[in-house]
Order: sequence, then structure tokens, then C-alpha cells
Amino acid sequence: QVQLAESGGGLVQAGGSLRLSCVVSGRAFSFYAMGWFRQAPGKGREFVSSIRRVGMTTYYADFVKGRFTISRDNAKNTVYLEMNSLKPEDTAVYYCAAGAPGAANEMIREWGYDYWGQGTQVTVSS
Repeated sequence: QVQLAESGGGLVQAGGSLRLSCVVSGRAFSFYAMGWFRQAPGKGREFVSSIRRVGMTTYYADFVKGRFTISRDNAKNTVYLEMNSLKPEDTAVYYCAAGAPGAANEMIREWGYDYWGQGTQVTVSS
């Protein structure tokens, strides 16, 4: 059984920063590609960023490019999402996901991932 646990969310003013973490347990972390998705109130879940398990290739949604950075530490079974220059529209529940997506379009889709965390709330005030 694979389990994912996010942390690091909270309330921050616009322009501020947060660092989300997601710890994976239950199976070799290095086996999985990792993704971050988010869901704002009244909206569907959307892709934010992902990172491959080999080669560390990263993917970003256009609306976070230049502001967010994804990284992983295989020794700590952890994936991070460094979020800078936060905007009120970044307010959402952020979820991490683990899976074995292949093609690039699978890296940015929910269906490319098999395991999900419970989410962590990020609130950005104006």
C-alpha cells in the first residue's frame, strides 16, 4: 500500500512563498514519477507540476512557470513544491500524486497517477 502525506500549506499574503512537501511510504519512492495538482473552490482539479523518476525532467502548468519549482529527494522519499510570488488565484487544496506515467501528456494528467494524498490547503490573501 502506497501512502502519500502532504504538508506545508497555510495562509500567506500575496507575493509570499510557501514550500509544500509530500512524503511517500509503502514502496520505493524512486519507482514513481510525482505530480502536484490543485483544486480551487468550485473548480475541478488541475495540473500544477510534475517530475519524472529518472532524469528529473520537470513539467509545469503555464500559470506557475517562473514562480513554482518542483524537486525530489529520493533519499528522503519526498517531493517538494517551492511556491514563490503567490497570488490570490493560487488559493486551492494542493494534492501530490505518484504514478508511472509514460508519455509527456500522461505526466500532466490526473489519469497518469495511481496514488494520491489527502491534500494541503494553501490560502493566499490579497
